[in-house]
Amino acid sequence: MKHVKTLVAGVALLAGMSTAAQAASTLESVKAAGKLKCGVNSGLAGFAAPNDQGVWAGLDVDLCKAIAAAVLGDANKVEYKPSNAEQRFPLLQSGEVDVLARNTTWSLSRDTQLGFDFRAVNYYDGQGFMVRKDLGITSAKELKGATVCVQEGTTTEKNLGDFDKANNLGTQPVKFKESEQARAAYDEGRCDSYTTDASGLAAERTGLKAPGEHVILPEIISKEPLGPAVRAGDSQWLDIITWVHYAMLVAEEKGITSANVDEVKAKNAEGAEGADAEVQRLLGITDKMGESLGLSRDWAYNVVKQVGNYGESFERNIGKDTPLALERGLNALWTQGGLQYAPPVR
Repeated sequence: MKHVKTLVAGVALLAGMSTAAQAASTLESVKAAGKLKCGVNSGLAGFAAPNDQGVWAGLDVDLCKAIAAAVLGDANKVEYKPSNAEQRFPLLQSGEVDVLARNTTWSLSRDTQLGFDFRAVNYYDGQGFMVRKDLGITSAKELKGATVCVQEGTTTEKNLGDFDKANNLGTQPVKFKESEQARAAYDEGRCDSYTTDASGLAAERTGLKAPGEHVILPEIISKEPLGPAVRAGDSQWLDIITWVHYAMLVAEEKGITSANVDEVKAKNAEGAEGADAEVQRLLGITDKMGESLGLSRDWAYNVVKQVGNYGESFERNIGKDTPLALERGLNALWTQGGLQYAPPVR
């Protein structure tokens, strides 16, 4: 029995040593490479897509930039690795990317069976349906017997099946490997409806021949918390990814923007009268919070200065003045009735 206990203790010790060794590996490899390899969508307007000059932009792209700013001090030190739904998980599992920021739903199976870790949610979403206005349909429950374009190998496909069974619709899925193929088929009239995340529908609608002739139905049939994923077992790297997102939330909550961060930092200098202690900790003025993440004390300052707070990123990429025209909704700060909430910086 003593030998068994010794063996168990030894295995536990080795496991702990392995975890501790692995914990710093991604951070160290990113620093050594001098760039962040970020897995993104191959082209989803508002979230991750290159423009005509090949410059990547979007909400997920901003998260990649923010991570690079925090870790490397430069938001431009990112190598984007585009992938489709089928390719994205092997890309992360193989180590070809350091983080997957590709509008990916956090689910139990993905959290437990793929060797990934999720924690932050940079967009709370839900699956919906788009149809042509001239069909006269006002509810997804009217899609009885309809053909529905859907991307295979996704939670979207499974949710469609669940919704179909629950409502006895008898829909006919028309499956495609690529979202671009599904959108094109719908645009060509090969399907009565197109289903994906509601934000994705808003993005895909901008690429249709006549966007104004299509409507997104009101039903949201699933919960789709979208956020970055990392390889399991690297707790330090998971903390970094998570707190980069939280830093952007805290900055918005405190009214700190890319335009005023230097002014806010000066007003909250150490010893300044009326200084906000959390702002001081966030911007590295006091407490050296970055050290506990393995980063410099100005990690969050770099994020806000170079990328902006969460609200700035949202409005710039998918907000009401963009082609997607999305409301904050669930993605408003908790102080505004939304779900975006960051733990305290202390």
